[in-house]
Amino acid sequence: MDIKQLLSHVDHTLLTPTATAMDYVQICDDGIKYGVASICISPSRVAEIAARAQGRVKVCTVVGFPNGYTDTKAKVYEAETAIRQGATEIDMVIDIGRAKEHHYATVLADIKALRAATAGHILKVIIETACLTDDEKIALCHTVSESGADYIKTSTGFASGGATFEDVALLRKHVASEVKVKAAGGISSLEDARRFIELGADRLGTSRIVKLVQGLDAAGY
Repeated sequence: MDIKQLLSHVDHTLLTPTATAMDYVQICDDGIKYGVASICISPSRVAEIAARAQGRVKVCTVVGFPNGYTDTKAKVYEAETAIRQGATEIDMVIDIGRAKEHHYATVLADIKALRAATAGHILKVIIETACLTDDEKIALCHTVSESGADYIKTSTGFASGGATFEDVALLRKHVASEVKVKAAGGISSLEDARRFIELGADRLGTSRIVKLVQGLDAAGY
């Protein structure tokens, strides 16, 4: 896989709380220049960056981020607002505590509400694999498959760990064939990025790949 193909799988990400307007302008311009799948930015910046992007790169944002324990109605409001402001992709965080309690029906209802609110747009579901057992990951694969979401995503990048090869392989094995996998958090090299795709990831949430391509210091999410 060449660099151009690899970049087409990247959700070029900026979710650092201290990021400034110029940082968001830079990620937008780099996303356009390098042909990434989307730029994933904080909800408060969607309107201004979508106006700058003018459809030249897809704008993704996060909902219930990073802990997932906000009320479903609040998540729906976040998603609807982001879409109205120009986001075309939504990455939502499940209620991880409910998943740990194995209240999968509650998690499913949460995702389905977001699916209804984001109809016609891409919905990715972050399950935070670093907090889960393998059995819980598998159960959530079934939950996400039932929900109608487009993607299952490994991580926020804000937990104790990010994507692993083992988790991506596990999710790809157990999620429905029509549901895609997004690996996120800690993807630090071009070799690792290619390996995640080989294992079944369709998207990579990272700030580092574009920086590596630019030959810059690969620090960050």
